[in-house]
Amino acid sequence: MSALGGSGVEVSPLALGAAGIGNLYSEVSEDQAYDAVRAAWQSGIRYFDTAPHYGLGLSERRLGAALREHPRTAYTVSTKVGRLLRPTDEGGDDLANGFAVPATHRRVWDFSADGVRRGLEASLERLGLDRVDVVYLHDPDDHAEQAFREGYPALEKLRSEGLVGAIGAGMNQAGMLTRFVRETDVDVVLCAGRYTLLDQRALTELLPAAAERGVSVVVGGAFNSGLLADPRPGATFDYATAPGQLLDRALRLKTLAERHGTTLRAAALAFCSAHPAVASVLVGARSAAEVRDCAEQFAATVPAGFWQELREAGLLPPHAPVPTEEL
Repeated sequence: MSALGGSGVEVSPLALGAAGIGNLYSEVSEDQAYDAVRAAWQSGIRYFDTAPHYGLGLSERRLGAALREHPRTAYTVSTKVGRLLRPTDEGGDDLANGFAVPATHRRVWDFSADGVRRGLEASLERLGLDRVDVVYLHDPDDHAEQAFREGYPALEKLRSEGLVGAIGAGMNQAGMLTRFVRETDVDVVLCAGRYTLLDQRALTELLPAAAERGVSVVVGGAFNSGLLADPRPGATFDYATAPGQLLDRALRLKTLAERHGTTLRAAALAFCSAHPAVASVLVGARSAAEVRDCAEQFAATVPAGFWQELREAGLLPPHAPVPTEEL
């Protein structure tokens, strides 16, 4: 377990992202969702991340229900603010936003102080909890001014009141997260997809800044939404079909991994966790089998020769930290 910044909130090295059990892309049954969370618990995962955005609150409801059988002090939960859910009777589904759920609500961007507090209160109700451990400002890309001027101070106040343990921001980019690290007193940032075997943009500024300031980093998107889990024609990178050049590179990585007696999935997870600023690697899964596979791959030792060959082939920056092989 690692503490997030100076907050005292602890997270397991591997975490479960609960977008999948919020019906990301396709439906997941109640039993499947419960079994996925149960498999995570049995695999030693104690950090669970969700958001109102995931299935219009379905992810939060399912995660809260599945965790209810465990002592509250035994696990860490993070959720996010910035999108309020407002009821609508327009009908239809939410597939345009990526979730196979009825469109019973619409999302409204709101990073105001009042919006942050109302968003957290609604999340607590859906989760069935009286507190969450971590709250992130969720995707404030196009709302930077309000997020920094109103949203972040609201989180700081919630932390000072003891209503949350740690605060931060979660995004699919490294630039604004670096600004949060340098200009605010966040405990943690969640960086999705920008520190992987295919994309090391976070290595330039974000990770060094976080290490310097004692801010923890949670890395999400270790598989870049699918390409590094199963590189094949039609595989997705950042939620769209992967370009041919990236697919070719992923296939080279897979071939190298298999030649060294490991898997690309194991290497992808090991790479993310090797940087000293990284406190936890967040994996999305929608079934017990996927959760167990991620846990097994995360626990595997990736041979040192694999990393050496990656660098020699120019597939990895020479200054990127890699795991040390345990003898």
